[in-house]
Amino acid sequence: MLQLKTQIEFSDDAAKAVHRPQWLRRFIMFVTAVFFLKTAHFLFTNPRFEWQVVGEFLSSSVVLDGLGISVVLTFFGMFFGAIIGTFLAVMRLSDFRVGRYIAEFYAWLFRGTPLLIQLLFWYNLAYLLPNIEIGIPFGPTLYSWDTNELITPFIAALLGLALNEAAYMAEIMRAGIQSVDSGQLDAAKSLGFTPAKSFFRIVLPQAMRFVLPPAGSQVIGMLKGTSLVSVIAMTDLLFSVQTIYNRTFKVVPMLIVAVIWYLLVFTLLSYFQKKMEAYFSRGYNAANLDTEH
Repeated sequence: MLQLKTQIEFSDDAAKAVHRPQWLRRFIMFVTAVFFLKTAHFLFTNPRFEWQVVGEFLSSSVVLDGLGISVVLTFFGMFFGAIIGTFLAVMRLSDFRVGRYIAEFYAWLFRGTPLLIQLLFWYNLAYLLPNIEIGIPFGPTLYSWDTNELITPFIAALLGLALNEAAYMAEIMRAGIQSVDSGQLDAAKSLGFTPAKSFFRIVLPQAMRFVLPPAGSQVIGMLKGTSLVSVIAMTDLLFSVQTIYNRTFKVVPMLIVAVIWYLLVFTLLSYFQKKMEAYFSRGYNAANLDTEH
């Protein structure tokens, strides 16, 4: 009888806990709806947004060319950054002490300095090094190139973005590699796998499940980071809209054009990120379902 009474009291308390916050939820929903309605009213009734100008320049060739540069810099910056970062992560985890020190120093240097300074440094490299030379150390020069001709604004932007990204990807890859059970490597060795084959066939595919979420955020950050290359005269998306509003004085509409394109590309990248996360997690999720059943 006492047990039945306790169960009834518990059910009453649970019901109260469920129904009690309903008024608060309705109030939050009401405030949210009012906020969005007021925001929409402000956006579409304020003539200073000049939506007709936004529509006119949204598909402008100048804007689309700038968007293309931003996307290309994002792709190649992330591609080379991931390759260098993976190499640095392996160095950090190796038994080679000098290699660990080099990887740690690299991460300290590039993570500890602003990306904007790094971009400006590469853009002004010719001041320190007028010619890039290949030859025998302290001996004759075999090949030489003019630095200004070799390090164009695009190359300077790519170097700055990729080398900076490598420092962050090194930490992400290191954490992902360490998340893989060491027994996997022992099993690979027992099967006669070489260290390289063990890494690419066993460790890396399993690590990707942990690497992809932060790496996806880095890709999105890289896309937004490309806006900094406008300071070195790279005609990216932001630089393109700046050239237009410097001529037309339509500052707010052109910034809205840039925002729309950044959000569209961000949405697309987020979609592919989710697809890749689902792909690399499919075996893990299936194993969890089997364990539960």
